[in-house]
Amino acid sequence: MHVDLQLYEGRSLDTVTQAETLEPYGERIACDYARYTAGTAVLETAERLSAEEREPSLRLFLLVVGALRALADSLHSPTLVLDAFILRAMAIAGYEPVLDACARCNEPGPHSYFAVALGGLVCREHRPPGAASVSVASIELMVALLSGDWAVADAADDRTARDTSGMVAAYLQWHLEHGLRSLRLVERT
Repeated sequence: MHVDLQLYEGRSLDTVTQAETLEPYGERIACDYARYTAGTAVLETAERLSAEEREPSLRLFLLVVGALRALADSLHSPTLVLDAFILRAMAIAGYEPVLDACARCNEPGPHSYFAVALGGLVCREHRPPGAASVSVASIELMVALLSGDWAVADAADDRTARDTSGMVAAYLQWHLEHGLRSLRLVERT
């Protein structure tokens, strides 16, 4: 739910003095398992990427509202909405993956390997053990999700979307240094 609150600032806890519902997303999201689990993962990711308590992060807040709106309105596949949110939230947090050059030597791409620990795509020379082979279609999908090119993202086939989603989840969990509970429940179809 997106609400506008008026708060009285207390010593340790604030008191809500007025509340107005701006957009009730709950019922539209909760009625579908895929949308619900994706929404839960969006919220948990935002919580984990937020800075200190009481420190506003307007860009992350607007990103959360946009993701919830997209899930509630069924504009795109829930998995694509989640992956787009994760990539953009990671970029806001300073962890944008390098998708157009080698993350190690900056040699222009396209490259065929995704190294989570190095921060994105890497060339053959700098490919570390365990780097995932990535298709051109997956790279294009990640770029589309990061930039908001929904025409390209929605046209992706199921296998490409599933492969890309796995890389996005691994990238997020690497930078958070442990997994999200809700991410295990998300249907990767």
